Amino acid sequence: MAFSSRQRSELFKAMSEKTYDVLVIGGGITGGGIALDAVSRGMQTALVEMQDFAAGTSSRSTKLVHGGLRYLKQFEVKMVAEVGRERAVVYENGPHVTTPEWMLLPIYRDGTFGKWSTSVGLWLYDRLAGVKKSERRTMLNAKQTLEKEPLLKSDGLLGGGYYVEYRTDDARLTIEVIKKAVELGADAVNYTKAEQFLYDDRGRIIGAHCRDMLSGQTYDIRAKTVVNAAGPWVDTLRDKDGSKTNKRLQLTKGVHLVIDQKRFPLKQAIYFDTPDGRMVFAIPRDGKTYVGTTDTFYDDDPAHPAMTEEDRDYLLQAIHYMFPSVGVTADDVESSWAGVRPLIYEEGKNPSEISRKDEIWTSPSGLITIAGGKLTGYRKMAETVVDLVAKQLEKEEGKTFRPCQTKQLPISGGDVGGSHRLPAFIAEKTKEAARYGLTEEQGARLAKQYGTNVDRLFALSQQYDRSSGLTRETFVRLVYAIEEEMAVKPVDYFIRRTGALLFDIDSVRREKEAVVAFMARYFGWTEEERDMYGKELDQELRRAVLGEADNDRRIVNK
Repeated sequence: MAFSSRQRSELFKAMSEKTYDVLVIGGGITGGGIALDAVSRGMQTALVEMQDFAAGTSSRSTKLVHGGLRYLKQFEVKMVAEVGRERAVVYENGPHVTTPEWMLLPIYRDGTFGKWSTSVGLWLYDRLAGVKKSERRTMLNAKQTLEKEPLLKSDGLLGGGYYVEYRTDDARLTIEVIKKAVELGADAVNYTKAEQFLYDDRGRIIGAHCRDMLSGQTYDIRAKTVVNAAGPWVDTLRDKDGSKTNKRLQLTKGVHLVIDQKRFPLKQAIYFDTPDGRMVFAIPRDGKTYVGTTDTFYDDDPAHPAMTEEDRDYLLQAIHYMFPSVGVTADDVESSWAGVRPLIYEEGKNPSEISRKDEIWTSPSGLITIAGGKLTGYRKMAETVVDLVAKQLEKEEGKTFRPCQTKQLPISGGDVGGSHRLPAFIAEKTKEAARYGLTEEQGARLAKQYGTNVDRLFALSQQYDRSSGLTRETFVRLVYAIEEEMAVKPVDYFIRRTGALLFDIDSVRREKEAVVAFMARYFGWTEEERDMYGKELDQELRRAVLGEADNDRRIVNK
């Protein structure tokens, strides 16, 4: 079945007529990874997501596939080793959405990290993570550290550790994983809420009663096993299953600010400690600098976390502390995002101390739940879950499946012949772009973002109609998002398919009317629907710029 939002109703009908080996609930990186692992082993696989794909935690992270250096401080050596090794796997399978990023860890007198402990810690980190020689850590003196980033405060600076992390587009990584699962035969649909579970006469779970959140229609989707990978909503589903006992989630919130590089001209990614001992990232990206994250307990609606005044001021103070010459104010915050981490509750621990380890629970009904975990470890988490599903299916159905296939399985767009081939691939597509009415700059941008799927966008360029009101580049991105990435609403396109609302908010303001009008014509929306989706986009714009307090009052900082 195609992965087009035009075919959602046909997809629902087809899904309601099958019995799957596994139904995955949750279309974030964890659920997407499980769907890909399952289908690649030969399982009949379905995935449903209550919002848009990646709309929860998986589009709201620090956008790093990193090895968790901070977890060495908590002596979680096994976790550092595992997720550190997984970085390279994630990178090789999707080099177009993951990029090595040299990170600078400045060392200060009386700071959290000393020169010796940093050197040993980074050495251990490299060994645990199996980092290749060209990317192993280097220790710098104070002069060399300031040469890497002149904006750093010089007072008390002793030197720095220089090491590699991996930057990603978390939402696009998630969508490319799900697209690969669909390409291999999985059925996946967004805006579909699992409202109730279905059980057989022995009380075993056999599927879910699902509602299309757009049309209101309901469908029963049946499966021999069901996996709860709903992130912040994991406990909500366990409640429905009557199995929320013992362990439970503890949600924490993380906020990031985006500032134009004209105001914050950072040239080097920095990982630094704040006066209260927390660690914060400042990362240059696409002409912007983003800074985060906060870490506070959160007990409000997980679907709509937002920056509060306190969050914003905390990060601005962190910037002033580490980059004293950068006089940014609240007025310089162009955009922001807030995400909720679904961690496993630990008595008496503050948000930063709670482990990011994942855990898997199986309820008496057979519902498999995965909670916790990190973006970096998504593939390994999926392997563990699907091993469990395979065992269950073998025991109950007598079926056997292939072992895990995903360690060397390129995700959608990632089949460029390995990361070392990516620069040559981009150069080739940059030259090719002119044949399709695109500039070289546009061709390079599209090739970097879409990888080997760029040929499909080039082909769409030949259908470009100037009367659409869209630029040629926006036209191909938007039509591709609708027809091959199941984008349903303007917010899907501007936030999760392109990231424009976060890193190019001015383009959203310029293009929003034309995009809403195009989608209204394409889908045949009523005036009421067009107005509703336009207002939803405006609300997201306001939330990104202004944030909102827990009681829904707007923060006025502009």
